[in-house]
Amino acid sequence: MKLSIISMKGVRLAGVLVPLLATAATVRAAGPYVVTASNATANQLLVYSASGHLLQTLPTKGTGGATGNAGGVQAGHGLVAVVNFGSKSVSIFEVGINGLALSQVVPTVANPVSVAFGDDHLYILGGQQVESHAIFGNFVSTGPDGISNLSVGDGSAAQVGFLSNQIVVTEKSNVIETFNLLPNGAVKGNATVVPGVPPAVGSPSANEPFGLVTRGNNAYVTIAHLNELALVRNDAIISSGSTNPENAPCWATLTGPFLYTSNTASMNLSRFAVYGQHIILDQAIAATFTGNPTDNASGEGLVAAIDGVAGSKPATSHLSIFSRDEDGNLTPSAVIPIPGTINGVAVVPSQF
Repeated sequence: MKLSIISMKGVRLAGVLVPLLATAATVRAAGPYVVTASNATANQLLVYSASGHLLQTLPTKGTGGATGNAGGVQAGHGLVAVVNFGSKSVSIFEVGINGLALSQVVPTVANPVSVAFGDDHLYILGGQQVESHAIFGNFVSTGPDGISNLSVGDGSAAQVGFLSNQIVVTEKSNVIETFNLLPNGAVKGNATVVPGVPPAVGSPSANEPFGLVTRGNNAYVTIAHLNELALVRNDAIISSGSTNPENAPCWATLTGPFLYTSNTASMNLSRFAVYGQHIILDQAIAATFTGNPTDNASGEGLVAAIDGVAGSKPATSHLSIFSRDEDGNLTPSAVIPIPGTINGVAVVPSQF
């Protein structure tokens, strides 16, 4: 009789699992997702499909207000992290079969502008410090296990990125710096200032390292006012001078062999081919925008960027989504107007 009962339960269980699995597959097929933050007083995470359909609007339970930075929205470990500049917190969303859901609001020591996921930590950049929070499964520790001061700390911090055994930070006061990590991944000690940043022209902040993107032990950093990219490795600039004819390449994203820069002043996107120590301009204008681009992201065969229309009243932003082919060419999928000054963008796999 027990065998009979177990068999019946097995049949019933299978009957339940089949539709559940079918539902999960259907939802996951809608991915990947493209996400950005409204950056408003009542901050929200906006979740879009690859074709530009708004799927979810999720309160972060924090206050926006970040400007002049990149990496304010990042994905990793099956999570999405969103900075709440005005309320000194980072919201953590978990990616599931039914989309995204808020799981935590992590307090920060300073107003956060940029975040980066490491192997088992979340790194949070403020205007004066960078802090590390351990990740356990899908839970981010609410208390930092490391805090280090920036070398300048004047509020010009732009972005943080994760390297193999370090994190790298840009400050727009003409500084690129790294911080060593403890064996457990926590940030520790003082900053090491990377020498050889091109000397400022006109004022101490005129060349302004802005955005960066990392892979392994390499950090590709934009030197905005010189229209250049610099390759930083092992606390040194080992390649620079990849001149872009477009103006103010402020932010960068890397997918496969292709690196794309958002050129804020020129309102367009450029494509570079990167390999070894080489950074080669491949296409000066790969895409154009109606406003000044402020961040970009890539993955899953997509490139996404956000822009704002300077001086527009009321403030207006756009989220642009492109599909990318094997040669790096971009085809527009959607341009979505969004009220306000949005901040940060990430491409999120529907299943990590």
